[in-house]
Amino acid sequence: MPKKQETVELRDVQSQPAEHPVVIHKVGVRSVPFPLVVMDKEHEVQHTVALINMYVDLPKQFRGTHMSRFIEILNEYRGVFVVRNIYAILKDIKKRLKAESAHLEASFSYFMNRKAPVSGSAGLMEFRCQFIASLNGEGRRDFVLVVEVPVNTLCPCSKEISVKSAHNQRAIVRAKTRLRKLVWIEDIVGIVEECASSRLFPVLKREDEKYVTEHAYSRPRFVEDMARQAAVRMDADPNILAYQIEVESFESIHSHNAYAEVISENWVSP
Repeated sequence: MPKKQETVELRDVQSQPAEHPVVIHKVGVRSVPFPLVVMDKEHEVQHTVALINMYVDLPKQFRGTHMSRFIEILNEYRGVFVVRNIYAILKDIKKRLKAESAHLEASFSYFMNRKAPVSGSAGLMEFRCQFIASLNGEGRRDFVLVVEVPVNTLCPCSKEISVKSAHNQRAIVRAKTRLRKLVWIEDIVGIVEECASSRLFPVLKREDEKYVTEHAYSRPRFVEDMARQAAVRMDADPNILAYQIEVESFESIHSHNAYAEVISENWVSP
């Protein structure tokens, strides 16, 4: 006969008193890969994979939180994890972990089909995006859309002082926005790219390279120019409530990068 196993008490160590009574503002899990459905302006929806971070606050009297519950809650939304469900997820997190506030961050790749300007050769462009959402004890919601847009910049100073050329390089614009109404990721990309010397393309033939090079030469931009122009365009969009714009240029002839940042007056860090 099989030997009878002894009953072992499984103590809830996390709920034991904390050795040091200090409030922890965020505790949870990070870098959880999970499928995400994103609204797509051209194709209605786009399926991608996100890296998820989830947190709650932890009162000073508790030693730890129950990490497995984050994963359990997330898996209950498998196949239906979309933006409109984020606050339902946060509400479940707050309830089941008995927290005052809950936070969720989803970082993902978003792809747009893009054609070359002359040949029409098409390919997929990747844009790194992020949703940052939170729900506090009073039920106040906060949602931030982050879109990283790679662009091309051509230096106005280099063009002015050089006889034959001007240095140009790739830059990244990181646009963080709070929205009054729906703004498509494609629209944020469009606002940013209009401020650059040139947009980028996944596929370029010779005739396209000539066009893009000459187009950028006709539109020199400092990082300061780009940040200011993007701010003006976002101020003019009634659906954008607040924004933070960062521009970083990976300089081709300097050993450093160039950087500029503009923050709207009503922006509050998440």
